[in-house]
Amino acid sequence: MKLWFNLFCRDPQAQLDFYTALLGWPEAVASRSPIYRAVEQDGVQIGFNAPAAYALLGLAERQPIALPAPVTAYATFMLDCPADVDAAAAHAARHGGSVLKPPYATYYGQWQAVLADPEGHVFRASCAALPEGVAPAARPA
Repeated sequence: MKLWFNLFCRDPQAQLDFYTALLGWPEAVASRSPIYRAVEQDGVQIGFNAPAAYALLGLAERQPIALPAPVTAYATFMLDCPADVDAAAAHAARHGGSVLKPPYATYYGQWQAVLADPEGHVFRASCAALPEGVAPAARPA
């Protein structure tokens, strides 16, 4: 099985450029169209649809009026080490995205950051380890 995850966006090329640099994944050139760009690696494709795709998919009545749209889903990129999470947060901030929650220790022992791309789509960068000397956060009540 492969997973293709798509984001609606104003500027598919700018989103492609952001995620190519963030993830180091190549463009899925075979999927390119006038209204679509994507990055792809290891059976996962993240696509960027221009607004015209709402009508194409029969979703015109669900197109948000104001952006950024409410957060109803987000991707988590599981990275190899805490330093990679720190680097992802720095990349997002330098390349037009934003750091919504800087890198922190979770109660379940992961190091993660909550980020947004240049168009406001939320995602997490996380790894299954904490930096040396950092303890997990307290479990919420």
